[in-house]
Amino acid sequence: MSRIDWTGTGTPAPQKASEKGIWSWMLFDWAAQPFFTVVTTFIFGPYFVSRLTDDPVSAQAMWSNMATISSVIIALLSPILGSIADQSGARKPWIAFFAIIKVVSLFGLWFAAPGSPVVYPVVLMILASIAAEFSIVFNDSMMPRLVGKDEVGKLSNTAWGLGYLGGMIVLIAVVALLAANLETGKTLLGLDPLFGLDPRTGEDARVTGPISAVWYLVFIIPMFLFTPDAAKGLPLAAAVRSGLRQVRSTIGELKNRRGILKFLIARMIYQDGVNGLLILGGAFAAGMFGWATIEIGLYGIILNVVAIFGCVIAGRVDHRIGSKATILISLTLLLLATGGIVSTGPGYTLFGLLPMSMADAGGLFGTAAEKAYILYGLLIGLAFGPVQASSRSYLARSVSLQEAGRYFGIYALSGRATSFMATLFFSLITYATGSARIGMATLVLFLAGGLILLIATPYPADRKQA
Repeated sequence: MSRIDWTGTGTPAPQKASEKGIWSWMLFDWAAQPFFTVVTTFIFGPYFVSRLTDDPVSAQAMWSNMATISSVIIALLSPILGSIADQSGARKPWIAFFAIIKVVSLFGLWFAAPGSPVVYPVVLMILASIAAEFSIVFNDSMMPRLVGKDEVGKLSNTAWGLGYLGGMIVLIAVVALLAANLETGKTLLGLDPLFGLDPRTGEDARVTGPISAVWYLVFIIPMFLFTPDAAKGLPLAAAVRSGLRQVRSTIGELKNRRGILKFLIARMIYQDGVNGLLILGGAFAAGMFGWATIEIGLYGIILNVVAIFGCVIAGRVDHRIGSKATILISLTLLLLATGGIVSTGPGYTLFGLLPMSMADAGGLFGTAAEKAYILYGLLIGLAFGPVQASSRSYLARSVSLQEAGRYFGIYALSGRATSFMATLFFSLITYATGSARIGMATLVLFLAGGLILLIATPYPADRKQA
C-alpha cells in the first residue's frame, strides 16, 4: 500500500501497520468496553441506584453526580495529557499507568455491599472513569498511524463493534452464570450462581468490577506487544512543559481552523446527550420498572447485539458517504429513541397517546410498556456506537499525524467539557420535580443542538469553506 501524506508538509506518513498490529489495537476497545457495559451502564450502576441504598431517587442523583465530577476532571486534563503525549512520543507508557489505576479501582467495587457507605464506590468509580477515559485519549491518538485516511472510518467502527462484542460476552456471562433472581436464587439459565455468589448481598453485581478489571488487563497485552507506537520524544519533565505550552497554542490555533472548531463544539453538545443516555439509561429503566440485575442485563445484551450490527453497517456507510452523514443519521435515531423512552411509563407510551395494558404477562419484560421500552432501546443500540466511532474517524480525517495527540486531547475535552451539564441538568430537574422522567427529557436538548450545529460543519473539518 502506498504511503499517504497525513502531515500536511509533503512528508509521507508511516507505512500501514501490520494486520497483527491493527487487530491488537482494536482489541483495546474489546478490553475496555466491559467496564462501560457491565459496570457503568447495565449491572453495577443499576445496582447502585436500586439496591445499595433504600432511596433510589437520591442514589440516582448521586450516580449522576459521580459522572459529573468525573467529566469535569476529564475535561480539564485530557487536552494537557494529549499535548504531553505528542511531545513525549510514546503512548503505551501512559496507557499502562492509567491501567493500574483503573484495575485497582475496579477491584475495590467488590466491597460496595448494601448498607455500606456510598462514598467509597463513588470515589472508586470516579477514579476508574478518569483512568478509562485518559487511556482512550492515548489509544485514539494511535489510530492515524495504523491506516490511511480513507480507511479510518471502517477501522474505528470495526473496533467499536468489537468492543461491544466483548462487552456483550461479559454481560451474557454475568446474566447467565452469576446474576441470580432474588426470589429463586437461580440465574437466567436456572443454575446456582458460580462461586456461590449471593444476590441478596449484591455479590452478583459487585463482582462485575473485578471481572472487568481482569478482562481489561488480559486483553490490552497484545496492543503493548504488536501495535506500533510513536518514537520516544522528549523526557517527561520537558514533555510536560512543552505540552502545557502546546495546549495554549492549540486553543489559539482553533480560531483559524473554524471547521475543526465547529465540529468540536457540535460534538461537545451531542456527546453530552450520548453520555447522559449511556450513563443514566439503565438506571432509569431500573427505577421505572423495578428491573433487577437479570432484566437489566438482558436488556443490555439486546442493545449490544444490535450495536454490533450497527457498527458493522456504519463502517460501510462511513466508507461510502463519510463520517458526517453517519453521525447525522445516528443522532436522528437517538433523538427518536430518547423521545420514545421518556414518553413511556407503566400503562402507556407516547405520553399517553398510546395507552397500553397494565397486565403483566409474567416472565421477563411482562408488561406492554416494558416491551415498548425495549423497542426504543433497539434504536439506541443501533446508533450509539456509530455516532461515537464515526466522530472519532471524523477527527482523524481532519488532522495531521504530528498533531493527533493534542487534537484527540481536545476531542476528549469536547466530549467531556460540558458533559457534566447533561448529568447536572438531570440531577437538578430530578431533585426539583421528583421525576427522573423529566430529568431524562433534558437529553433531547443536547442531541438536537449538536445535530443542528453539525449540519453547518464542513467535512472533513479542515476543508476550507467557500
